[in-house]
Amino acid sequence: MPVFLAAASMLVSGAGLWAQFSPDTYQTLTQLLNPDPNTGLTTFRSLLIPMGGLDEGMGTAYTAVSKDSSYFEANPAASSMLDYTELAVYHNNWIADTKIEGAVYTIRTGGFGFGVAGKWLYLPFTAYDQFGDQQGSGYYSEAMAGFNLSYDFFPGYYFSGLAVGATGKIAYRSMPAVANGATAGNSAFGAMVDTGLLTRFDFGKFDHWRGKNLSFGLALKNLGPAVEGDPLPTTASFGIGYSPLHPLTLSFDLSKPINLVDPSLSENFYVAGGFLVDITSFFRMQGGLLLKGGNPRVTIGSTVDFELVRIAVNYTLDLTTQMTPLNRVSIQASFLLGDLGRAALAKRVDTLYLNGLDAYAKGDNAKAEEYWKQALVLDPTFDPAKESLHAAQSAEQLKKTMDELGKLNAPGT
Repeated sequence: MPVFLAAASMLVSGAGLWAQFSPDTYQTLTQLLNPDPNTGLTTFRSLLIPMGGLDEGMGTAYTAVSKDSSYFEANPAASSMLDYTELAVYHNNWIADTKIEGAVYTIRTGGFGFGVAGKWLYLPFTAYDQFGDQQGSGYYSEAMAGFNLSYDFFPGYYFSGLAVGATGKIAYRSMPAVANGATAGNSAFGAMVDTGLLTRFDFGKFDHWRGKNLSFGLALKNLGPAVEGDPLPTTASFGIGYSPLHPLTLSFDLSKPINLVDPSLSENFYVAGGFLVDITSFFRMQGGLLLKGGNPRVTIGSTVDFELVRIAVNYTLDLTTQMTPLNRVSIQASFLLGDLGRAALAKRVDTLYLNGLDAYAKGDNAKAEEYWKQALVLDPTFDPAKESLHAAQSAEQLKKTMDELGKLNAPGT
């Protein structure tokens, strides 16, 4: 807490100095940090509360990162780029007695990604009349179920391709009945869709690994008709993810809520930033900051990998402008169900490629070309083998041409 307060103080002081030179920038910062008058005008607000996982752990700056099952709430295009088939369950201890339960199953095969998910928010509800007499009790709840489909176009070795995805969702709001009928008519159904784009490639990489280190994502979430006259929490997000070194990932999201009933009542832009650090091969830490109106949220968490299970725990400090204590805890348990042989295939391709380089260095061009062709049979998108094969064939053709020219210029011909 003292470290955070010091950082907040420096931010405010710096913003005040900046205002002397850039009033427009200071006005933008003020909008980010002040309460938004249009907050709370949408329905099914539980759609804005992350279930957990890396999405919540990185401060929801996850549109471009999206590397575990929590992509379901961040970017529907990501399912076609995940490493593992995954079954995940979530529990989020939200505010006071409010709880959120969730589950996601996702699988990737070929260029396609699929996912199904369910989410349930519930809290105790008791109604009283004007005289203080109890009229009824039960649980207020919001439930969501969704199906995701995505496809990765133009995948390659240097460029992961362009993934396009969509998630269809239905939601139901349930109000307990009370004696005076005050809650009658408040239960309702809603239908919505998320769409997204995601791409990854190499840029500014300071060490070597097979994965791509720069990613961009776009997502339009909760697009659908109004429910009982109230708009859904539709949001457009743009995200960047960057890994200068393999163990470190930094992310940034810029989001804009859109009130489809009355666009003039849309909330202001908000921003989020996050980080993910691999401490060891099985332990990593994540954290993030969400600046949305007058309610910044700071999240810190950790993820531990066991042989087939991944556990992620996040702690969130909410309403930090009012100095409230830690008030939210979430836990994710993911069962990693394999990768359908993708890692083993990539290893075989790498071995064939290296064998080809070794044969080429020894002057055995035919053997080298055979290795590279075998690699391309296994993975037609493996560009290094394509390039090496093309270079070897071009060199061989050049040698034949030079031999022919030598014969023509030989004495007596």
